Amino acid sequence: MNVNQQTHMSSTHGQSQPVFPGYHQSGYSGQPLTGGPPTQYAPYNGPVLGYQQGPAVQGYSPYSSFPAKALASDLSSSTPLDLGPVRPPPTSMAPPVSSQQPYNHSSQIDAQNGPAAVSNLHHRPLDTQTYLPGGISPGVNQQYGAQPTSAHQISNQMAGMHISSTDPSSVMPVYAPSSAHVATTSVPSSFPSHSVSHASQQHSSPPSLPAFSSATGGPPSSSQIPYSSTPLSSQTMYSAPPPPQQPSFSTASPSSQPPYSTAPPTSQAPFSKVPPSTQPPYSAGPPTVQPPYSVAPPTVQPPYSAAPPSSQTPYSGAPSPYSGAQPPSQPYSGPQSPYSSAPSLSQPPFSGTQPPPQFPSAPPSRFGGPPVRPSGMQGPPLPQPSLSEPLSSQANHIAPGSLQSGVGLPRGPPAAGMHNQPSQMGSHGFQPQQNGAFGQVRGPQPAYGGSYSGSQNFGAQPPPPAAPPQSRLDPDAIPSPIQVIEDDKANRGNEPFTTSIRGQVPPLVTTRFQVKDQGNASPRYIRCTAYNIPCTSDMAKQSQIPLAAVIKPLAQLPPDEALPYIVDHGETGPIRCNRCKAYMCPFMQFIEGGRRFQCGFCSCVSEVPPHYFQHLDHTGKRVDYCERPELSMGTYEFLATVDYCKNNKIPQPPAFIFLIDVSYNAVKNGLVSLICEELKTLLDCLPREGPDGESSIRVGFITYNKVLHFYNVKSSLAQPQMMVVSDVADMFVPLLDGFLVNVNESRAVINSLLEQIPDMFADTRETETVFGPVIQAGLEALKAADCAGKLFIFNSTLPIAEAPGKLKNREDKKLIGTDKEKTLFQPQTSFYGSLAKDCVAQGCCVDLFLFPNQYVDVATLGVVPLQTGGSVYKYTYFQVAVDGERFLNDLRRDVQKQIGFDAVMRVRTSTGIRATDFFGAFYMSNTTDVELAGLDSHKTVTVEFRHDDKLSEESGAFIQCAVLYTSCSGQRRLRVHNLSLNCCTQLAELYRNCETDCLINFFAKYAYRSVLNGTTKSVRDGLINQTAQILACYRKNCASPSSAGQLILPECLKLLPVYLNCVLKSDVLQPSADVSIDDRAYLRQLVTSMDVAESHVFFYPQLLPLQKLDVESEAVPVAIRDSEERLSKGGIYLLENGLNLFLWVGANVQQEQLLNIFNTPTFGQVDPNMTNLPVLDNPYSRKLRTLIDCLRVQRPRYMKLLVVKQEDKLELIFKRFLMEDKSSSGGASYADFLCHMHKEIRQLLS
Repeated sequence: MNVNQQTHMSSTHGQSQPVFPGYHQSGYSGQPLTGGPPTQYAPYNGPVLGYQQGPAVQGYSPYSSFPAKALASDLSSSTPLDLGPVRPPPTSMAPPVSSQQPYNHSSQIDAQNGPAAVSNLHHRPLDTQTYLPGGISPGVNQQYGAQPTSAHQISNQMAGMHISSTDPSSVMPVYAPSSAHVATTSVPSSFPSHSVSHASQQHSSPPSLPAFSSATGGPPSSSQIPYSSTPLSSQTMYSAPPPPQQPSFSTASPSSQPPYSTAPPTSQAPFSKVPPSTQPPYSAGPPTVQPPYSVAPPTVQPPYSAAPPSSQTPYSGAPSPYSGAQPPSQPYSGPQSPYSSAPSLSQPPFSGTQPPPQFPSAPPSRFGGPPVRPSGMQGPPLPQPSLSEPLSSQANHIAPGSLQSGVGLPRGPPAAGMHNQPSQMGSHGFQPQQNGAFGQVRGPQPAYGGSYSGSQNFGAQPPPPAAPPQSRLDPDAIPSPIQVIEDDKANRGNEPFTTSIRGQVPPLVTTRFQVKDQGNASPRYIRCTAYNIPCTSDMAKQSQIPLAAVIKPLAQLPPDEALPYIVDHGETGPIRCNRCKAYMCPFMQFIEGGRRFQCGFCSCVSEVPPHYFQHLDHTGKRVDYCERPELSMGTYEFLATVDYCKNNKIPQPPAFIFLIDVSYNAVKNGLVSLICEELKTLLDCLPREGPDGESSIRVGFITYNKVLHFYNVKSSLAQPQMMVVSDVADMFVPLLDGFLVNVNESRAVINSLLEQIPDMFADTRETETVFGPVIQAGLEALKAADCAGKLFIFNSTLPIAEAPGKLKNREDKKLIGTDKEKTLFQPQTSFYGSLAKDCVAQGCCVDLFLFPNQYVDVATLGVVPLQTGGSVYKYTYFQVAVDGERFLNDLRRDVQKQIGFDAVMRVRTSTGIRATDFFGAFYMSNTTDVELAGLDSHKTVTVEFRHDDKLSEESGAFIQCAVLYTSCSGQRRLRVHNLSLNCCTQLAELYRNCETDCLINFFAKYAYRSVLNGTTKSVRDGLINQTAQILACYRKNCASPSSAGQLILPECLKLLPVYLNCVLKSDVLQPSADVSIDDRAYLRQLVTSMDVAESHVFFYPQLLPLQKLDVESEAVPVAIRDSEERLSKGGIYLLENGLNLFLWVGANVQQEQLLNIFNTPTFGQVDPNMTNLPVLDNPYSRKLRTLIDCLRVQRPRYMKLLVVKQEDKLELIFKRFLMEDKSSSGGASYADFLCHMHKEIRQLLS
């Protein structure tokens, strides 16, 4: 059992468990959940004397979200498996025998930080031999069977398996089965691979454990799968287990340790450790060839469901991770422990030494196959496996020349980590992501009985000895996001990324790199799902890879990169193509001595204006090529002429209007006072063109509850004047002069107003508010001033007062998981859609700050911000002491960030493709123009392209994004981004030039929009099906010939399954009743305009081990994978996902670390309610606080710090973000989902 890991989603016995708003709860007061099937087993936390457990409920299959398709098993070998010598038990951190043993769902794996002890490791290959590690790790759902009476009975009852090494090569050792045992096919030199293969098994014989082995060295042959240092001719393969004629060796267990006794499922051949007297231990000398590292895929995975109970008692104790503090009026009262539940109707509870209950009926297998029950085994039958051979990814980035297609095209260098073979774990200065040594089964550890096996006995007797753990995919043998990220940093973070070459795949968003613009836009502005796009639509349909670009037009650049150059062509304006109106760019070809130019987009020839004429050099380029940004750079700006202005008038400087809710709730919780106090200083930080210039933005103020109050703050007044508009049905602005003013001119009057507002409404008893008229008031004020601008609305309640836009409370969690669930994401009235259209026409952007204590219908209130290019901020159960800092930081960033107003964006493409679909926070009145009332530096627009003709490999494809906007100084500008892509006729070229992070960004936005029109289940199924088609197409058309049981992933897309699983488990798509409807609507709108870097960390959070924090260097510790297995009781970890920041503190953290961070000597004295670390004068404290500050600066929104103590009530929230684990609401673990994806791919291929 893992000595470092704590209880999995459970608390200590005898204590009430916490409830949290917005989080899944398995049951309350012993009642099973009503809306869906209950979980099969309750969480296990070790034996507790005298504790009585409720019976296990039956029939829960969390995989019900997937289409029920029969599982085609190809496991057909009954070969014994020799697992090699038993790994000795660990010698560190073993608790005493009497201590309570926590449960984790891979309890035989030791969560080890850093490499394993030398004595515990296999003999490893030479440094020149690359391998992928593997290991057999236990399964999750194990059940007690009948106890064998002798070692002989054990050996008869459990069929063994063995792994054998191959014949040694004359050149290098080869780690693959020999030709006599497994027939393999030689690998074409073009396609190295990284595969998960599965042995074939006959249905009539007991299936055997598949083995993962890495093949290295040696030339390709019919019996060997080579894996050399050159990716052009190598294939990393995990091959099937060898046949039965090889001898098997069984490992003996020490007599002091009880034998395991759990009977494995019939879908897997169990293995056993027998005493030495039964079978001689393996005693021969070491083989000349190292045994292959092996890992078995999961044969029994926890069921996978996306359909949770339809009605659950919501959490009421802790805050939602997307919210503020919990309501002070609601004291924490957690639910009862699931073990104290009332007995079910079908069977009585058991206690003492009473045997575990017999299940009257067998649940279906996980993916819809027939249930199977092993003979002599109690409990429900276990499902069949879905993976039969190990996993691999094929290197995509192949040097030019290895393929015949596209030779001679100007192509960019391969993406990082793709042009070389997968690097060895830990080869770049970071610790391998592993739990102990590779490929070994752990022996039973002292005082640990083994894995939790389903129904446990909580009586006075200790549990019976456990049986050998079931095998599952070793997490270290499947693609690791951390490994890919670190490889990319090492390979591509040390040199600038120049954009001179067409179709270059940029470094990952997690890599820090410098960009040098030499003709294509920086990846900070544009990222694509594929940089080598198919030449034909048929090829694009076959691959199913969406062709899309994520465009961030006003992205902020790091200090070491220059801002776009501003080009002024005077009154004539920018030079454009006569036909398609594309702007002058590096893709235009000058001809006839420079007198004419041919458009790169439509091939039309246009005259060069006389004032723009210049001669050409001997290469055909203009001699002033380097002096003109529009001819030599990918991104630049034109100053627009009056022809580009609305109504042919130069625009007025924009305005900011602050609209403050002064109803009872907002005044009572201190919000009004906090806003007014902050605005006194914040108004000095309005956006401006230069750092030294004065902002030209004017400001105005409105307060509201059931009526609206306008304020005259004209500089000539001694005191501000209030004007009340009570006729909210016909909104108008009661004053023109004095409402929008210059801050510096009216400073005294504005400060006087901000001091008086809290006092004026201190005794208010008005609880009802309006909302529609509030937006109308700001819009009318901007119309009266004939300018664009932004409204900052601070709102705390659902607008139920009689007025246009009045809403009702329609929160109904019974709709979750039904066909009507989509209505929860749709606005309940069309009023706000029409209002948004009027706002866009005026250039009125709306930012909404919500402070709800209950349902406020974010789906409806967020319509205007979403369609005007604005943002929504949400602080549930707002308390000044807890959430004030987060709100003020968000407000400061929102007011200060650079923004363009009244923007119009158009994307032009070269002949052959066209923009067909758009995602983001904007409004479209036609099919081509994206209209944004406001466009800030964080907003992105995602564009999908489709073919309308054939493309040419020689000419490639071009994209030009032009954004016309008004700057914060009132200047009309055109920002132009250009990008050139390669085109290909071979699918292999497409698959080696994709970007997974960008694909996931597109998939998430597509799915989040689809929930408006369909069920979440259909959306999830669609995502899974499309991803399976992408990977199946690669396997069929690009991968090396291999066993049908192998899962082969392209190198560029090997993380697609893990990231897609994160999207599927997100709160928007997971149909659970525990996250509030408002939170789901909020997140749906938030993701809509995220860029690739934000969506990456949002779906796969960053988890940093702080015990490895080096106070002497500037380096940040290397992240670890998002799994509970990676956490150590003696460690401290920082998790961030762009919205939340958790500091997880293990129960066994050293006293010195506690003193350095919290200034407390013991774990119990750490205050879980702190939102900021104490400022201490020691290097560790300074380094940690600096790290937290840096993370907060990197993200668009301020992340509030939550301290999570191990086994504390907040830990349930923290565990929701460990995305590689099975989620409490039914989402699959990474390993389980990989198996499901493999099943889907095989069905498509068959």
